[in-house]
Amino acid sequence: MTRASLDKQPHEVASMFDNVAERYDLTNDVLSLGQDRRWRKEVARAVDARPAQKILDLAAGTATSSLPFAQTGAYVVPCDFSLGMLQVGKRKHTWLPFTAGDATKLPFRDDTFDAVTISFGLRNVQDTDAALREMHRVTRPGGRVVICEFSHPAWAPFRTVYTEYLMRALPPVARAVSSNPDAYVYLAESIRAWPDQPALAERLRKAGWSKVAWRNLTGGVVALHRGFKEG
Repeated sequence: MTRASLDKQPHEVASMFDNVAERYDLTNDVLSLGQDRRWRKEVARAVDARPAQKILDLAAGTATSSLPFAQTGAYVVPCDFSLGMLQVGKRKHTWLPFTAGDATKLPFRDDTFDAVTISFGLRNVQDTDAALREMHRVTRPGGRVVICEFSHPAWAPFRTVYTEYLMRALPPVARAVSSNPDAYVYLAESIRAWPDQPALAERLRKAGWSKVAWRNLTGGVVALHRGFKEG
């Protein structure tokens, strides 16, 4: 299995990420023209982790996204359903409590975490609404969710250029740097098929989250969504 289809069968997606794990962080840096570093800083700022807080980082992959939370003194759990990603991450960051888990059936008790976050992973989950409900379940009352995901550029001319980049430029660039370039064809298709900012906000509300808001990064190429669990 080299790539997944848009029906997002979990075993297909997990296998695909296993195959790209070794060079995943490098490939993302190249394909985003270095913007992924800025996006992750914005996620860390939005999560606002504090010492002794419990943070669940879903779709954590190799835990690149988890490190800023750990550096604040928070207890962060990197969780992913790709064992290949977790194995690469564990070699790099042996002290982190890597956990294998499916976002639609999280292996944690109710009301456990002060914050749950997922970056560039929600669109790869087979059942988005089930994942949003599970995130709500494991968050303590008063806690928060922060979702960073590729979205839809707000300015129509730029949106057209961006779509052309995704479908034409991304695959050949991925072939040059990725350990599994076919996987990035799926990733480009999944970005294009993802709901826009208001649609994702509405799905968060239906999953039980309150005070839902979002803001665009890089003109809407990426959007940060936030919500709270009422106490």
